Amino acid sequence: MPRLPPSAARGSGGCSAVVQAEKDTEMKPEERLLRDLYEPELRGNALAELSKKREMFNNLAPLMWHSFGSIIILIQEILSVYPALSPPTLTACASSRVCNAVALLQSVASHPETRTPFLKAYIPIYLYPLLNTVSSARSFESLRLTCLGVIGALVKADDTEAIGFLLQSEIIPLCLRIMETGEELSKTVATYIVERIVLDEAGLQYICFNMGRFFALASVLQTMVISLAEQPSARLLKHIICCYHRLTDHPRALEALRIRLPEALKNGTFVHCLKDDPVARNYLRQLLSTLAAPRVEAPQPPGPTEGGAPHAGPGSSQAGPSRVRR
Repeated sequence: MPRLPPSAARGSGGCSAVVQAEKDTEMKPEERLLRDLYEPELRGNALAELSKKREMFNNLAPLMWHSFGSIIILIQEILSVYPALSPPTLTACASSRVCNAVALLQSVASHPETRTPFLKAYIPIYLYPLLNTVSSARSFESLRLTCLGVIGALVKADDTEAIGFLLQSEIIPLCLRIMETGEELSKTVATYIVERIVLDEAGLQYICFNMGRFFALASVLQTMVISLAEQPSARLLKHIICCYHRLTDHPRALEALRIRLPEALKNGTFVHCLKDDPVARNYLRQLLSTLAAPRVEAPQPPGPTEGGAPHAGPGSSQAGPSRVRR
């Protein structure tokens, strides 16, 4: 396992060169590539190769996390593009390089051994400025999509600690912006992240406790449904339907959605779009059935607008037990 930059480990003279060559032959490919990260002239290629082959290296995440300086180098790569975010001057080459670094962080976020220390080090926060961009240029869209992959890896694990971290660090507004303005693929990933968050009980309470948060989400979902009526996407629509379906588990949100559910979801507009997705069709049927059921009571819409929200962390008494995932 690499522990120091090569320059710190090399001696001088032909004998040391032979020793170094022998050590190189004993190193695994991923270890050699991690060592190359320490050399500025080799770093770009090392990032590209590690990113491309990260699925082949089963222990890459722990290896990077425990190798001296590797994570710092990845963070430095991210910080290096901050000046190009505003005004938007990020080049395709710079975007590709930082995307490779971010993709390696996704491996760290996905691995059960490194996910918790990854969160405790607040490393996802470094990605938020990249998600907060609005340029439609391909270089920015690719960067946002790659960063969303890291957040998606965190929510995919059904980790209450990860959900609490993302709620407290205000990931929802960033996702809503991308759901409104991004390309189809980034919209789909951002909607998936929101879906996974509201599937957690803490996430549902976070959204529905505050009227502003609920209606912000409902408004974005409604806008997306209207757009999909003209340019259908079965995958994106499925995540939207799942978000609505989960929101009906909260009594205040249920009452609000009786009024605010887009007409296109009720009048058969998407019958053809969902013809090959029985799961999405089933969720839509359940959603419409729930909204059509007789009112048991008339709770107030999600609120309040003031006074803050309940603590969204995993230890919150407001959070309750996590809901079983669909």
